[in-house]
Amino acid sequence: MVSCRSLLLLLLSVCSLTAPLLALPFEQRGFWDFAMDGEVGDLKTVMMRDEEGSAMEELPPDVFLCPFGCQCQLSLIAVPKEIPKDTKLLDLQNNRITELKENDFKGLTNLYALSLVNNMISKVHPRTFTPLLHLKKLYFSRNLLTVVPKNLPPSLVELRIHENRIKKVAEGTFSGLGSMNCIEMGGNPIQNSGFEPGAFKGLKLNYLRVSESKLTGIPKDLPDSLHELHLDNNQIQAIELEDLSRYKHLYRLGLGFNHIRMIENGSLSYIPNLRELHLENNRLTRIPMGLADMKYLQVVYLHSNNISRVDVNDFCPRGFGMKRSFYNGISLYGNPVNYWEVQPATFRCVGDRLAIHFGNYKK
Repeated sequence: MVSCRSLLLLLLSVCSLTAPLLALPFEQRGFWDFAMDGEVGDLKTVMMRDEEGSAMEELPPDVFLCPFGCQCQLSLIAVPKEIPKDTKLLDLQNNRITELKENDFKGLTNLYALSLVNNMISKVHPRTFTPLLHLKKLYFSRNLLTVVPKNLPPSLVELRIHENRIKKVAEGTFSGLGSMNCIEMGGNPIQNSGFEPGAFKGLKLNYLRVSESKLTGIPKDLPDSLHELHLDNNQIQAIELEDLSRYKHLYRLGLGFNHIRMIENGSLSYIPNLRELHLENNRLTRIPMGLADMKYLQVVYLHSNNISRVDVNDFCPRGFGMKRSFYNGISLYGNPVNYWEVQPATFRCVGDRLAIHFGNYKK
């Protein structure tokens, strides 16, 4: 086995005949996505060379073509041995790995990003990640995990673990992860009771997504540092007065595709810095109260509800100059509202009339 020392990327992979798309919001189209933030610098590359060096016949563009002069393994069932110690990016997605053992990543102290997406991993040794002293990004989606792996590297900044089988996040699961900025854990069958008190203790997250799960309300004990919270595609039925009181720093809140019928008056006052609010595809019968008092709100998705009336002060404050940012998007289509009955002054704080979307309602 000879290393291609002149190349820049480690590919041990992960080479399936087609490249399936990952779950939203993260869509990894290629291995280069790891390096798009520009933090890695020079990347270490190792490939296995074909000793005969024979050329490969031309194949259709949708069929994977292994780079000339190298061999690519299909359908790995375990983490490969003897991975070069100076490897920074390791892509093992789209294989059949079922378990991560204690020494699978031994010596890989320089590893920056690790993708294990779309395998069959159900078991992770408690010391698997101990050697990964500089790991920043861990992509663990589309596996068979029932719990978040223990002892994640303290250096970790981003964890993508959606579409597993996680039902519980225990107290202290993320302890010691003070650098963590982003967690994506949608597509897991977790209920509100699955988040134990203290599960997120110590985290200073900016971004959290728990979409496509089994939540019936907004979780109470998420990090108060959040700028983005996405709870779309759950079973949330109402927003009560203090549900959002902990999340004063939110810029973006996603609650679309739930069962929300009621938003208690005053509940939105706890998130005064909000820029974007998603409430589409719910069961609202009126515009939520409090939108007019949100000085920085720019985008509101209210389409596909049961809203039948829009009043003149639903979106804009009564006083001139009270709103700091004009709306650049209000979606109201798919509601039983007669748009010709809505007074033009209703949208006096909208920057462009094209930003308002009505119509297309079918019973």
